[in-house]
Amino acid sequence: MPKLAAFPKGFIKQLVSGQMSIYEWIKLADELNVDGLEFYNNFADLKDPSNWPKIKSAVEETGMVIPMMCASPDFTIPDPSLRQKEIEKEIQAIKMSAALGAKYCRVLSGQRRKDITREEGMNYVVDSINQCIPVAKDAGVILIIENHYKDDFWTEPEFAQMMDVFVDLVSRIDSPYFGVNFDPSNAIAAGEEPLELLEKVKHKVLTMHASDRYLANGTIEDLRRAEGGSAGYVSFFKHGVIGKGLNDYDAIFKTLKDVGFDSWISIEDGVDGMEQMHQSADFLRDKIKKYWPNYQPR
Repeated sequence: MPKLAAFPKGFIKQLVSGQMSIYEWIKLADELNVDGLEFYNNFADLKDPSNWPKIKSAVEETGMVIPMMCASPDFTIPDPSLRQKEIEKEIQAIKMSAALGAKYCRVLSGQRRKDITREEGMNYVVDSINQCIPVAKDAGVILIIENHYKDDFWTEPEFAQMMDVFVDLVSRIDSPYFGVNFDPSNAIAAGEEPLELLEKVKHKVLTMHASDRYLANGTIEDLRRAEGGSAGYVSFFKHGVIGKGLNDYDAIFKTLKDVGFDSWISIEDGVDGMEQMHQSADFLRDKIKKYWPNYQPR
């Protein structure tokens, strides 16, 4: 059966800066009645490895687990020494994942830099991920690459944002310790059809980010013009309550059910408060139950 996790999208900057403690988030998330919590490797409380056993225990005492780690390596940096530092960061995230009991650790391609060609970027990314895979194997962790839009702390969108680049990249890495974290909303950000992308990668989807997005104003073309050069997301491309945005969750879950998906679905919501995240959790529980009738919510 799939299981439901939650990611603190609405609190990520506070958790990274240390304004909010990870224990505050665990307490808030416990009220969602989900099965697990996805973490981000740059949370302030995770910087010190001596904290990891205590954090793991704090989550597990609620009856939840930590199934996924969200990391954002930037593998398209042309300078080999700087790129190696990104590989080392991802390796540290893999080790953190293992220590916290997480089976999955996210990996990204990197930023879509204007001074590299597609093939140069592809070679940088494939080589970097292939350097991380043996570490993941030894740790018992699986790397999951997301069809990503843009990290909160990046200035440029994802190198492999567009479907053709993403599918090409995934096809170049063949390992049981590598798969896809599917996020339907990020396909919308690319101006593409989420179900078309899902159809192309459905047999490699190991986890999912459940989110829903909408344009508060403007068009996808306006988004294209505005997305580069300033850190984070464009202000008018909004996260909203799951089930009330642009995604067809019936079609998504039917496709996943048909290929035997039975892994983690992580809620990416809450930017406008926990009430939205509660609504999203309720919506997803109902949808999971519809397509996997034996699902037993926590």
